[in-house]
Amino acid sequence: MGSCVLSMLMKGEDMYVMGVGDSRAVLATMDSVDLEHISEGSFDGLSPCLSAVQLTSDHSTSMPEEVRRIRNEHPDDPSAISKDRVKGSLKVTRAFGAGFLKQPKWNDALLEMFRIDYIGSSPYITCNPSLFHHRLSTRDRFLILSSDGLYQYFTNEEAVAQVEMFIATTPEGDPAQHLVEEVLFRAANKAGMDFHELIEIPQGDRRRYHDDVSVIVISLEGRIWRSCV
Repeated sequence: MGSCVLSMLMKGEDMYVMGVGDSRAVLATMDSVDLEHISEGSFDGLSPCLSAVQLTSDHSTSMPEEVRRIRNEHPDDPSAISKDRVKGSLKVTRAFGAGFLKQPKWNDALLEMFRIDYIGSSPYITCNPSLFHHRLSTRDRFLILSSDGLYQYFTNEEAVAQVEMFIATTPEGDPAQHLVEEVLFRAANKAGMDFHELIEIPQGDRRRYHDDVSVIVISLEGRIWRSCV
């Protein structure tokens, strides 16, 4: 199926993020009001709350603008979006791979039972990326780069809060691994089983309970943590 790609480049105070698919880059930044309180001497010693700012756009059928784009590009195909998926097959609307949704010849090369009803010659999905620029400021604290499996169980705000709390309480720990473990705990709880029961399920079968999760946490003070499951 399709693969999502997320890349980030920092040069000085300029940060560029390029994304294809539904992976996300989420920035943790202090509210300006918190900075005002600190400068006025009213900071009480506790870590100020951080806001979550999503720097990327999700390329998926959950985004109305992506659905409109595909339907506009395929006006003769009422099933371009079906069952909340592109041609009833793929949730993401931009991805690498998935050639059967990009060119008729690759669709025709599939066994008949796997083919879609390809109408016209325009691609249903593309690998055209979105590019985002952010100017770093003293308010920015860390960045979370993650596949969409994380956000099946966390909102952007919850992910930032988890990392903020973990770094404050366990400064020598790995916040990326912490997020991955929290996903597994939540997936196990949702399935009505113990964490260790879920871990013992073979990885391929575990896809019924949670998607693949890859997480990178980048501290803007120079540290990077990576984890996946």
